[in-house]
Amino acid sequence: MTIRSCPAVDVHAHYGTYIQRLGGTPTDAINDSFMTADAAEVVQRARRVNVLTTIASPLLALLPRFKADAVAGNIEAARVCAETPGIKQYVVIDPRRPETYRQADEMLSQPQCVGIKIHPEEHGYPIVEFGEPMFELAAKHKAIVLTHSGEQNSLPEDFIPFANAYPEMQLILAHIGCGWDRDYTHQIRAIQMSKKENVYADTSSMMSILPKIIEWGVSEVGADRILFGTDTPLYHTSMHRIRIEHANLSDADKRKIFRDNAVKLFGFTDIPEHVEPWE
Repeated sequence: MTIRSCPAVDVHAHYGTYIQRLGGTPTDAINDSFMTADAAEVVQRARRVNVLTTIASPLLALLPRFKADAVAGNIEAARVCAETPGIKQYVVIDPRRPETYRQADEMLSQPQCVGIKIHPEEHGYPIVEFGEPMFELAAKHKAIVLTHSGEQNSLPEDFIPFANAYPEMQLILAHIGCGWDRDYTHQIRAIQMSKKENVYADTSSMMSILPKIIEWGVSEVGADRILFGTDTPLYHTSMHRIRIEHANLSDADKRKIFRDNAVKLFGFTDIPEHVEPWE
């Protein structure tokens, strides 16, 4: 069996209409359309490259920056993900919208919802000031939290005190290589700072195309701490799949990144070990 027969779980995806800013130019509208896809299209692209499960948060809950409606986005995602095979939901918490805490309490018990998504940059808050109640809730539910990381409100190292304080929850630092200060090592170094073995990083950054960055991350923290993510539809799912398939890693490590780590972390029981290789 080749690595192409290994099914994958995409732990970091979106669906919906991309809106960089309200009232943009006609060119902005065209650019936004390139990064827009409904849930069915996201799943279709994923299936073409043997990504069997995609875990998504709705763009409605995150964009436009500082003006997103997380409450409406969570309601939409609960419906869309329940109706669309192949896609599961992160419930989005915006700490400045108290209703989203109530939604998380309710939705985390629903089968389509498998974790929490937070985004300090799009919602506009520093994690060091607003993190405590979100991680307290995550710990109560023993939930998985996916967070944007790498910019000034969301420095990966700033999440580690919360991860250490709440070992009941699991934290995924998105975007290996994302660093506002051009330091591409933030996510991996943060994993090394953690004490409870409950911190992971995903491959969803555009910086993952750097020829050695994923390999370096594995050499520093092991493949067990790396998860496959694409940030689709902002990026094309197939691009990220090919990047890992052709990484300078063993097939055993690639299998962990594509499938095994996510299956263990999320408790998935419906992801086979092999599928027909994609063409």
